[in-house]
Amino acid sequence: MHPIPARPPDLICDRPTRSEAALIYRLSGDPNPLHADPAVAKAAGFPRPILHGLASFGIACHGILKCLCDHDPSRLKAISGRYSAPVFPGDTIRTEMWRDGTIVSFRARVIETRCHRAQQWPLRADGVRV
Repeated sequence: MHPIPARPPDLICDRPTRSEAALIYRLSGDPNPLHADPAVAKAAGFPRPILHGLASFGIACHGILKCLCDHDPSRLKAISGRYSAPVFPGDTIRTEMWRDGTIVSFRARVIETRCHRAQQWPLRADGVRV
C-alpha cells in the first residue's frame, strides 16, 4: 500500500449509501444476519446492521472510476486496501484521492459524525494504478 500524502487530497468524491443497501445482498444469496437483523448486529456490538465490506469497497472504487478513469473500468489496473471499521447503510462514503503519476493513493471514510468514535471509523484503501 502507498502512504497517504501529507497534503490535502487532489480529488474528493462523496457518495451516499441507501438505507436498504445491505438488504440487497440478501437477494444475491448472502445469508449473514449481521447485515439484516438488528438483534444479531446488536449482539455483535453494533448499534444496527452493517454494510457489507464489498459494498463499501465498491463505492470507493466507483469514486476512483468516476474521478480518474472517466468511468472506464479497463483503466483501473490494480487495487488493494484494508478495512478498518464498519460502514452502516445510509452512511455517506467520502473517497479522497491523491495522484502521483499513474499511482493513486486513496482513503474512503464515512463523513457522518459518530458520537462515541467519530474520528476512529475510516475505511482506508491505498494503491490504485490508473
